[in-house]
Amino acid sequence: MNTGGIQVGGIHRRGAENSEAPQREVTEKIIGAAIEVHRLMGPGLLESVYQQSLQIELSLRGIQFLAQAPVALVYKGHVMAAPLKLDLLVEGVVIVEIKALQALEPVHTAQLLTYLRLTGLTSGLLLNFNDITLKQGIQRVSNSLRPSAFSAPLR
Repeated sequence: MNTGGIQVGGIHRRGAENSEAPQREVTEKIIGAAIEVHRLMGPGLLESVYQQSLQIELSLRGIQFLAQAPVALVYKGHVMAAPLKLDLLVEGVVIVEIKALQALEPVHTAQLLTYLRLTGLTSGLLLNFNDITLKQGIQRVSNSLRPSAFSAPLR
């Protein structure tokens, strides 16, 4: 596990130069690990418990990730003091947002899409561990839009 920061626009995306196959493979590994966490822990716990459990499970499976990965944000050419923190950045190609909610709302999908756009990544997972079966709490999110709007010239 690495705890170093990443900077928007300078993020290394292992496998990003290839097709979507690496993201799909990594996503399947993450889902397998999350299902194991949910099977052992069950629903109804705090998000932080699921985050720690998933980190342990990913480590046990030899899957590399950054926990609470800081992403420097730039607004109109100014680096913001408070970085965005991703719950997990797995293998440098998939952002994982962990939730423990009664239900996922559209704003949670929008949040992950924003994270994908700001980092230039294309694949994300929303995992809501507070469902009876985790299968109901998994949302794959894909961003095929431009990597970052903040780098567009102002008119």
